[in-house]
Amino acid sequence: MIGREIKICVLRIGHRPERDKRVTTHVALTARAFGASCFVLGDVEDQSVSESLRKVCERWGCGDFEYVSGVSSVEFVRKWKSLGGSVVHLTMYGLHVDDVINTIKSLSKDLLVVVGASKVPRIFYELADFNVAIGHQPHSEVAALAIFLDRLFEGRELHLIFSDAKYYIEPSVKGKKVIRVE
Repeated sequence: MIGREIKICVLRIGHRPERDKRVTTHVALTARAFGASCFVLGDVEDQSVSESLRKVCERWGCGDFEYVSGVSSVEFVRKWKSLGGSVVHLTMYGLHVDDVINTIKSLSKDLLVVVGASKVPRIFYELADFNVAIGHQPHSEVAALAIFLDRLFEGRELHLIFSDAKYYIEPSVKGKKVIRVE
């Protein structure tokens, strides 16, 4: 079982600002909502992704969740590994998540989860400690990240409410109940 003392960071590589801002924003929001500690947008800066994340954090909270952009993806991965962390690359070509998730959980190491946008350069397959597939069919990187984090945290992340949230949802059978924190 992964505890909150383990840092989970999501690195988005290959982001193309003119075409990927919505999906990359969803990757960042999924990282935040599904229990990751940080989101890194590698190699580029995109103000629209940053602004969308800032607005969500302002209303719904982010706790200690960190956002970084514009760092070299390859250097970030190398530094992560040099500091003792493990790297998981989500790809449909990897080993099935069900076959490796218990091994990953048992490491008790900080995890960097690499999620691609465009064609992923070979070096990321080589640097990864685990190339992990959420099935072996083409699918969304947002879905892959959500499923991976859910398997990693065993569903506990689905009950997350950030301590600095101004709003939270109260579950209801019908309708919408949004509670404002006073």
